[in-house]
Amino acid sequence: MKQRISLYRQPAGGWGALKSSLQHLREQKVAGLGFNTLLHTNQPDGFDCPGCAWPDKNHHSSFEFCENGVKAVAAEATSRRVGADFFAVHTVEWLMAQDDFSLEALGRLTEPLRYDTASDRYLPIAWDEAFQLVARHLQALASPDQAAFYTSGRTSNEAAFLYQLLVREFGTNNLPDCSNMCHESSGVAMTEQIGIGKGTVTLDDFDQAQAIFIFGQNPGTNHPRMLEALRAAARRGCRIVVFNPLRERGLERFTHPQDAWQMLSGGSSAIASNYYQLRIGGDLATVKGMIKALLEGDRLDRTFIDTHTRGFTELAADIAAQPWPELIAESGLSEAQIREAAAIYAASDATICTWGMGITQHKHSVATIQMLVNLLLLGGNIGKAGAGACPVRGHSNVQGDRTMGINEKPGPAFLDRLGKAFDFAPPRVHGYDVVGSIEAMLAGQLKVFIALGGNFAAATPDTVRSWQALQQCELTVHITTKLNRSHLVHGKQALILPCLGRTEIDLQAGGIQGITVEDSMSMVHLSAGINPPAAAALLSEPVIVARLAAATLPASKTPWLWMVEDYDRIRAKIAEVVEGFTDFNARVRVPGGFYLGNSARERRWRTEGDKARFMVHPLAGTGRDEDAGTGPGRLFKLMTVRSHDQYNTTVYGFDDRYRGVSGHRRVCFINPADLRALGLQAGQWVDIRSQWRDGERLAKRFLLVAYDIPAGCLASYFPETNCLVPLSSFADRSRTPTSKSISVRLSPSAEN
Repeated sequence: MKQRISLYRQPAGGWGALKSSLQHLREQKVAGLGFNTLLHTNQPDGFDCPGCAWPDKNHHSSFEFCENGVKAVAAEATSRRVGADFFAVHTVEWLMAQDDFSLEALGRLTEPLRYDTASDRYLPIAWDEAFQLVARHLQALASPDQAAFYTSGRTSNEAAFLYQLLVREFGTNNLPDCSNMCHESSGVAMTEQIGIGKGTVTLDDFDQAQAIFIFGQNPGTNHPRMLEALRAAARRGCRIVVFNPLRERGLERFTHPQDAWQMLSGGSSAIASNYYQLRIGGDLATVKGMIKALLEGDRLDRTFIDTHTRGFTELAADIAAQPWPELIAESGLSEAQIREAAAIYAASDATICTWGMGITQHKHSVATIQMLVNLLLLGGNIGKAGAGACPVRGHSNVQGDRTMGINEKPGPAFLDRLGKAFDFAPPRVHGYDVVGSIEAMLAGQLKVFIALGGNFAAATPDTVRSWQALQQCELTVHITTKLNRSHLVHGKQALILPCLGRTEIDLQAGGIQGITVEDSMSMVHLSAGINPPAAAALLSEPVIVARLAAATLPASKTPWLWMVEDYDRIRAKIAEVVEGFTDFNARVRVPGGFYLGNSARERRWRTEGDKARFMVHPLAGTGRDEDAGTGPGRLFKLMTVRSHDQYNTTVYGFDDRYRGVSGHRRVCFINPADLRALGLQAGQWVDIRSQWRDGERLAKRFLLVAYDIPAGCLASYFPETNCLVPLSSFADRSRTPTSKSISVRLSPSAEN
């Protein structure tokens, strides 16, 4: 593995993206199959990309995929297999010593497996025996609330709907999911303020926006297809204003790999017209400052405010009393910079605010998002063309899973419809979220943990405690396509249940089946795989859920096995239960799918008083480090980030091309002035210690990389630094772990 740190001078995308895509197809030995598979990505007669949730323009182009989509498709369509012969010679102890990339690279799982304590190995188990094992554990619990059922954002609508039905018929609302760790703050903030927790824009709005404000987001790595929309907007004169502590290449310049002229000419497109490097967590102060400037200049949409909102007087009074010096100190920007950004907002008649996990994973995330919505409301920028709120979510169906009822706090109307459709009384008591589930496992209150996809052990905060929690369970079960860390951090008994991937043909009694997903902009698409299954023994996610339900709930009135013979039957029940899915089967078969709609986009405010609400919030305050503990050395704020060779917890390689890192993952990005002040130098190895009221957490041996990041701020990759995030450090009200704002200290590593 070649290790190198060097400044990346090229635009995002371009030949680098094309080369990387071809390399990953070759590595997975799917070059021919891979190209054919990619031609069916995001197509009416193909499958939805298993990567991110960024939408596609009508699902009609033959090339609607990006570099990260290629990596996701290649990883799933790989020719590599890991079956009983592999596990016969490799113990879990040996597997635990492998890095996450090596686990991913092993290939597709081929048959159900049961952990054998005596040999420390996973052994084959028949499907029926596996389902009966789970059923016995669940039926033996003293209460249904002693089990938790986790869901990944890659799960289809059909599987998610059946899964939440199984869980609620079993008798609990313990449905933690990946939203708890990413965009829970967005849902909480927006639902309270505008009556819906989803983004209010569509892709067409990006074609009409006059200004796009991007907060805490790195689309070049996390949602590369978004760069196409930003490039088109910038080319027609739309102002793109970026707020991000790190300089991210994808937000500066971009060469579209599918633009032949740009590729051949060596050209590129500028993205950001203005780039503001605020301090980590400085977004709330920045937006309050912009609002202060707008109020001082009376540059508001008074008609919209009077007609559609309440709470303006209280907001205006709070902002007027806010001194500029505090805003400057909290934001890390100058007053001139904040006023400049406000002037761009004021000059635009159609503005989009978009954000990612750089906003949602702070203690004050809900307050920050509500301040962003305040900003939009002041200009009447919700419910008109080219304007609105755009939280950009991660995995391909994370939004759809919530729509299907994967929610530990279900609404009463949803439960009423669910109970009526399936003739049972759903539980009403709220269940555990992710943090609550870990706490309950540690306390011995959760005995069984079942995960429909995902990599819970790698995604969760406070790694040591999270792993201890899983290992205390009586049974852990993972429904998955490939091996990952969670399968090795197991309970006293453990199962791995391998499933079909989205690229694969799903043949049931009723014929070849398709599943559906919902993207970040509420478009619902049909997805049908084209490749043969990786192994004959694989079952689809809906079938696994249905067979598990049939084994666990023998007295259920739900015809579980009949429903999965033809997924139209599942969708017919979804149409009965889930708002917006009337005539689901007919509408989803229209090329491009259908738009669910958005009440706030229609200026229907499903809030108290039937109006959008301005919300008042103080700054994070000088006491933001009150739980940081004490210790020697300077205190920094660390944010966790993805490398370019990973998607969420899936690691595809060891390069972070746009940040100039090759062959490394244990790196820590730091301002050069901070290096000098600490008496350290780039290339030196350090240990990172997080400070919290319950003690210190340690991550050993990280390589210091000098980078363009504000003084006092650091960045490093997850999941390697998840161990530094305290379990009890989470966003107010949304309980999202504060992975983007960790108080840490650095010290030279003893292993230098």
